[in-house]
Amino acid sequence: MNEPNVTGQQSSTKRRKFLVVADGTPESAIAIHFASLRARHTNGIVTLFTAIDPGETAQQWLGVQKIMREEARAEAESLLHKLAAQVNEYAGIMPELVIREGRLADELVKFIEDDKSVAILVLASGTGSDGPGPLVSTLAGKGFPIPVTVVPGSLSEEAVRELA
Repeated sequence: MNEPNVTGQQSSTKRRKFLVVADGTPESAIAIHFASLRARHTNGIVTLFTAIDPGETAQQWLGVQKIMREEARAEAESLLHKLAAQVNEYAGIMPELVIREGRLADELVKFIEDDKSVAILVLASGTGSDGPGPLVSTLAGKGFPIPVTVVPGSLSEEAVRELA
């Protein structure tokens, strides 16, 4: 339900959703910290996203493939729950957790197309000499339906707090 704001216009109760790829890397931790604080400051929501690449299990026998898929899912769930606790610590927000099966970049685009409440994708750039990272590089060349915030992966906690 929309309520009138001070100017008499309708204000939306839709909360801005910050989508973060959660892969357990130090750069991902920076992006999660930034998104958590931005969400807190703007009354937003954080969504932690990961994808399980089926390519690793596709060549296995069916029984082995099923066990490997279950193990990969359990590992992804464990990681997301650990990172969700960090989001809660940073910002007092319990994030939405999403696990998809498929190539990360493909599943990320599909998720954004499916969930119209995603407002901003937050990524952190790689810190190595080989460029900003594979996901940033992959997404940079595509037209993207939402804003993408790329946070330097080398930021300190203090710098993240100041920026967010």
